[in-house]
Order: sequence, then C-alpha cells, then structure tokens
Amino acid sequence: MTIFITGIICAIVTGGIGYLLLPVLRALKAGQSIREVGPTWHNSKAGTPMMGGLMFILGTIVCLLFNLGIVQDPTVYYALVLGLCFGAVGFVDDYFKLKHKRNLGLTAIQKALLQMAVSAIYLYLLYMQGTLTGDIYIPFVNTTFHLHPILYIFFAMFVMVGCVNAVNLTDGVDGLCASVTVPVMVFFTAAAIAMGKWDVALLPACLVGGLIAYLFYNWHPAKVFMGDTGSLFLGGIVCALAFALDMPLILMLVGIVYIVETLSVILQVGYFKLTHGKRLFKMSPIHHHFEMCGWKEVKIVLVFSAVSAVMCLLAWIGIAGRV
Repeated sequence: MTIFITGIICAIVTGGIGYLLLPVLRALKAGQSIREVGPTWHNSKAGTPMMGGLMFILGTIVCLLFNLGIVQDPTVYYALVLGLCFGAVGFVDDYFKLKHKRNLGLTAIQKALLQMAVSAIYLYLLYMQGTLTGDIYIPFVNTTFHLHPILYIFFAMFVMVGCVNAVNLTDGVDGLCASVTVPVMVFFTAAAIAMGKWDVALLPACLVGGLIAYLFYNWHPAKVFMGDTGSLFLGGIVCALAFALDMPLILMLVGIVYIVETLSVILQVGYFKLTHGKRLFKMSPIHHHFEMCGWKEVKIVLVFSAVSAVMCLLAWIGIAGRV
C-alpha cells in the first residue's frame, strides 16, 4: 500500500512542479531547436520548452526523501544517484544546445566517457554491497551462468551505456519516451515486490506516477519536452533497476522498443554506407519512418506503448521461476 500511495503522491507532486516549472522554462526561452534532418513538419515544434524531465526527476526525489526514514536498502538511492548522474550529463548537453541555439550539445565521445565513468561507479557500489553477483540470469529457462568479475564489469558498462542512449533515441515524438517507459517501470515495481525488495520497488513506483503526470504536459501537442536531461535520467534508472534486481538480460524484453529504435539507426547508417546512398528506412530512428509512412504521432505512441506493455508482460512470465 505504501508503494501505491507513493506513486500517487509522486504524480501529484510532479504535476504541481510542472505547473510551476513550465512558465519558468518559457520565461528563460529554454526552447527546443529542431534537427535539420528531421521531419519538416517538426519545425512547428521549434521553441517548445525543453528540460521538462526536471518535473518527474524532482518529483521522484521529493517522494523518495519522504520515505527516507523507512527505507533500509541503500540500493534504491544508488539507483537514484545513477539516474541523476546520467541526467546531469543530459542537463549539460541541453544547456549547450540552448546556449548555442542548435540541436548539438556534447560530442559522442564526451557523452560516452562520462556515461562509462558513472556506470563504473554504480557497478562498484553494487559489488561492494554484494548485490552484483556476476551471475547472468536467463529468463524462461530459470538458470544462470557466471562471468568473471572483470568480464562482467565490461559487459555491464556496455549494456548500461547502450541502454541509456537507446532510451534517449526514443524521445523523438510527443509522449513516446514517457509512454513506452511507464510499462517498464510497472514491471520493475512488480518484480521488486515479488522478490521481496520493497525499498527498491519505491523508485519505479514513483516514476510510474511521475511519468503519467508528465504526460499531461508532453502528450501531443506537447507543451514541453523532457530533453536529454529527462531521457538520460530515465535510461539510467532503467539500467540501474535491471542490475539492482540482478537480471540485466531482462532489458532485451522490457526494453524492446529502445532496442529497435537503436537498431533502426545502426541499420540505416550501415545500409547507407554499403549501398552508397540508399536508405533502408524512410528515416531513422524508426518512429520517424512511421511518421513518413503517414502515421500520426498519437498512433505511433499508442502502438509502441502497447508493444512495450506486451513485452513487459512476457518478461514477467519469463522471470516467473526467479520471483
């Protein structure tokens, strides 16, 4: 019941923060610059306030601090700090975009190095407290195999950096990233509860409420965008929870939309180079392909969110032997 109430409180707090924050972002002229290579009809979104991710970030912090006295497992705060560190990288990126008035912030190498450093620190903390076992749990077959600690660390860092940036790529259509991530957070809440990790369950429960409240501002037509501040924070939390529950491979199921978005970019670039200018998709990431095919933004969000929800349900079946 505490977890359910916390989620509701986070929704209310996030909604209130959004009500106060939106006028501030508008006053600061913290408007989004639209990529020149994006769909032409996205040009009308230029000037929409960004950094809206601060709504659910601050809402989550407030609600977890509210539960500070009853939380015994520090893992939940390690996960939150990881998300905040990734969010800080996104904030710096957003700041440079706003400062230079173009849709380019930190370089890919700068982002990657910062993200790897943050990931390494989080993994070290989990290892020191004994949460990180080096065992790779395989869903459905209910078995594990062990990796050497050094190999596991490199594997984990690769997964975390890749996942965080995959979530970032998903934030390209009004309401898409938040809507896709809600079922993911519901899954992690249920999984943590089933595993008896009630404290850890508070974090995704907060984000279920926070993201739903955020969608009131971000649903098409969006009044605000989460920016890299929000999307990198969400990516960090998704990764943090997968490793906190010691089941990183579950990201292949619950994060299927993120993965497909990333693969569409990789395939597009690879095919373009191999064929000397031909394109596999009309535009990547793949949500833009569907836009070019005539899908409305709301349809894309609903279909992608449904896929995310179905895959999260499948993931729940896959970990039945674990929980």
